Amino acid sequence: MDWSWFHSVNRWSADTHWAHGFFRAYANYGVALFVAALALAGWIGLRTDARVLARALWAGAAAVIALIVNQPIADAIGRARPFATHRGVLVLVDKSTDPGFFSDHAVMAGAVAVGLVFAVRRIGVVIIAAAVLMAFARVYVGAHYPGDVVAGLAFGAVVAAAGLPLADRLLTPICIRMRSVPAVARLARS
Repeated sequence: MDWSWFHSVNRWSADTHWAHGFFRAYANYGVALFVAALALAGWIGLRTDARVLARALWAGAAAVIALIVNQPIADAIGRARPFATHRGVLVLVDKSTDPGFFSDHAVMAGAVAVGLVFAVRRIGVVIIAAAVLMAFARVYVGAHYPGDVVAGLAFGAVVAAAGLPLADRLLTPICIRMRSVPAVARLARS
């Protein structure tokens, strides 16, 4: 079923040359959108609420943790990417040699999106849409099977959600103290 869905998207990709530039750019550099969303949520938290700041910091940390944990999982599963196992696959990005399951891009996107939903809901909802688009883009460009990205989104989301209570308990007091530092307080007011 994964190959069937991938093949359908890949055929559609071959027929939509007009979209190649957007999906190639987003699949490669869309991570910058997630970094910007984390920075915006952190700025909002710095200015308004230590708990929001703590949750924004956790969303970024959850993405890093999920990516680190993903590496041995991906190596153990060792799933080849579509272009490595099937002939005639349209690939719009550089061909990576690392395993495809879970998709690193989807893991990061899932963790940041869910983390930001708990930090600043409006930003989180937008980033959930961006995460789904990132997952689709990674399939569209021929880098992953649909199962790679769906599992990656879910794994990142679980890491972010599971660590949230601990982050609230440990990071919020640190953020309260950080916001009371005079230089930080002046920055937050500016």
